[in-house]
Amino acid sequence: MKIGVLGTGNMADALATHWVRAGHEVIIGGRDAHKAERLATRIGGSVKPSSLRAAAESGQVVLAALPFGAGADVARELHAALESKVLLDCSNPVGPGFRLLTEGGPSAAQRLAAAAPGAHVVKAFNLCHEDVWRMRPPVFDGRPLAVPVCGDDETALARVRELVHDMGCEPVAGGGLERAGLLEATAALFIALWVGERADAQAIAPPLAYAAGPSPQETEGGTGAFRQGF
Repeated sequence: MKIGVLGTGNMADALATHWVRAGHEVIIGGRDAHKAERLATRIGGSVKPSSLRAAAESGQVVLAALPFGAGADVARELHAALESKVLLDCSNPVGPGFRLLTEGGPSAAQRLAAAAPGAHVVKAFNLCHEDVWRMRPPVFDGRPLAVPVCGDDETALARVRELVHDMGCEPVAGGGLERAGLLEATAALFIALWVGERADAQAIAPPLAYAAGPSPQETEGGTGAFRQGF
């Protein structure tokens, strides 16, 4: 698969490195040619540096590894080059105080879609720190990391699911692009717990077997408060 990367930061580095190892053809695009060249050299293999426009034009999938606020502007500038492409958004619109910057408005992913209406935007890879994505692979207690994926186009989703598998992770259907805001809000909550409270975000949810409450045999009297709500 041909992958164009918009951006030269840590997420571009972490994700592109896995995809090059998996045999994909990757082009790193940046406004600063020297940064694009440095990143391409660091990743190695067949990676090539380029401009943002050339990366967008070359990729079947285009990763927008850009800060929130810059992503929509770049997508708008490159909208013609992004026509019919898969535009993969990994950004998190989280500001000071772990505040969700899109609260009350469209998600970061929806803003990309509005800026490049001919592209097929997919939201993924936004719930973890870049160093988690550098792991080979991200596996914890023997279980591969699950990656929620949100989008509306099935072909685009299939390509992103392939890229998730290439990371050594498991894709999880997150719904349509209208649910991307939920992923972004989840990231804001998790970052606040991890960084602000030093709390284990994984501990806030029960195992899948208990997601709808314990079985009657495990609940005194055969009912549980959560189960009674259904």
